Amino acid sequence: MNNISLPRPLIIRSIIINSAAILLIYFTPALSHVLNFPVYLIEPMRLVLILAMLHSDKRNAYLLALTLPLFSFAVSAHPVFYKMLLITIELTLNVWLFFLLSSKIKNNFIAMASAIVLSKTAYYILKAVFVSLTLIGPGLFATPIWIQIITTLIFSGYAFFVFQKRSK
Repeated sequence: MNNISLPRPLIIRSIIINSAAILLIYFTPALSHVLNFPVYLIEPMRLVLILAMLHSDKRNAYLLALTLPLFSFAVSAHPVFYKMLLITIELTLNVWLFFLLSSKIKNNFIAMASAIVLSKTAYYILKAVFVSLTLIGPGLFATPIWIQIITTLIFSGYAFFVFQKRSK
C-alpha cells in the first residue's frame, strides 16, 4: 500500500475545517431558527468547501464535496435524496473546476468565480431535468440569483486575497 504523508499543519487544518463543516451542517437548522435567518442562503456547504480548497488540500476538498450533502441527508433527511445527489455533483464539479482553472488561469478570483458559476450552471441544468422527471418538486431557484451573485463574489474575493497573501 502506498503511504502518503501530509505535513502536520495541513492535517490539523483539515481536521479543523472538516469538524467545523460537520458542525455547521448539523446545526444549520438550529442556527437558522436562533438567528431568524435562513442560513442556507449563504451556502454553508460551499463556504466550508472553499475553505478546504484554499486552506487544506485537494483530497480533503473532494472528501467534503462528496460527503457533506450525504451527511446532511443522513442527519436531517434534507435535502431530499435527488437534490442531495445534485448538490454532491455541483460541489465535486466546483472543486474539479477550481483546481483545473487555477492551474491555467493565474487570476484566482476569476478561477473561483468561473468554477462556481459553471458548477451552478450544471446544477441548474440537472435540476431542470430532475424537475421535469418529477424526481424533485417544482421550482428551479430556491435562493434568489442576487444572493448567489453576492456569495460568488465574496467567495471569489476571499480566494483572491488568500492567494495574494501567499504570494507575498
